[in-house]
Amino acid sequence: MNAWVRTFLTGIGMMLAISGCAGGVKPLAAGSHAQAVGTTMPVPTPSDYTRAIRDYHVGPSDKIKIDVFGVPELQREIQVDGAGRFAFPLIGIIEAAGRTPAEISDDVARRLRAGFVRDPQVTVNLVESTTQTVTVDGSVQRPGMYPVLGRMTLQRAIAVAGGTAELANLEDVVIQREINNQTYVGLFNLGDIRRGNYADPEVFPSDLVIVGESRQRRLFRDLIQAAPLASTPLILLLGGGGN
Repeated sequence: MNAWVRTFLTGIGMMLAISGCAGGVKPLAAGSHAQAVGTTMPVPTPSDYTRAIRDYHVGPSDKIKIDVFGVPELQREIQVDGAGRFAFPLIGIIEAAGRTPAEISDDVARRLRAGFVRDPQVTVNLVESTTQTVTVDGSVQRPGMYPVLGRMTLQRAIAVAGGTAELANLEDVVIQREINNQTYVGLFNLGDIRRGNYADPEVFPSDLVIVGESRQRRLFRDLIQAAPLASTPLILLLGGGGN
């Protein structure tokens, strides 16, 4: 591995450690071991999605399957309505949005136990989700978690977050992804993608997208804001060129 690649991978690890993003993918720790594995991000498999939704919180329009062991009449697939609720026989309306399948299971079992089914054993599984999310952080207008509806690319993910912010560094855009309990990171140049120099990469649920920030532009802005209004030019020395 050449020195440039080592420097790039070390910088990626440090940036992700500093970012502290609260997404579905944990940031790399500083000093994490890294190695170059190619020029294309690997694609998640169904098993990766299964791991990603273990702590998934159900949202509006998601489809879930409820099984009550030994009671076939209470085994069914249900779609959560737009308000995040669904109706279930005998017990009425259940609030689902913002709760994990395990929490919904406990609630259904508790209500059934109150006079309808003796010692009910309830399981709730996510069948279909319209609210799988990608986290977009860093130098964008509206950092946060956004739903992945259909095929989403890096440019579209940044667009739904309001686009890049004033101080964004288009050459420093990272996608972080968990596959088979391994963390992959890719560095992309958004300017090159916009110019068509290479393909716009696809992003998937639970990905973490981080748009970097230009240190020079931040320094210049901070100095401009701190400097008193004057009628003379403001000259800045950003770095020395001599020894």
